[in-house]
Amino acid sequence: IDLSHANSSKQHHRQIEVAADVARQIAAGEQRITGVMIESHLQEGRQDLGKGELAHGVSITDACISMAQTVPVLQQLADAVLQRRAKTQPAPQA
Repeated sequence: IDLSHANSSKQHHRQIEVAADVARQIAAGEQRITGVMIESHLQEGRQDLGKGELAHGVSITDACISMAQTVPVLQQLADAVLQRRAKTQPAPQA
């Protein structure tokens, strides 16, 4: 699932909300979700080439969420996967 572009109305900060919705679906047991694409970079936003000095760690292509914003998103998705696995894996036999 592309968390950016159409799913976030091209508003990079909305990827966090989209990821939360995807995580809820995964945690509920949705099996068809197998991966996500996040527009992420070191620093939030984007910048244009040729308009002065470039800021370190800011995308020159699509606007991105920062690494500081990305880490909790990835943790939320990982937790959702663990919840899904707990629902779908058979209980250990004694």
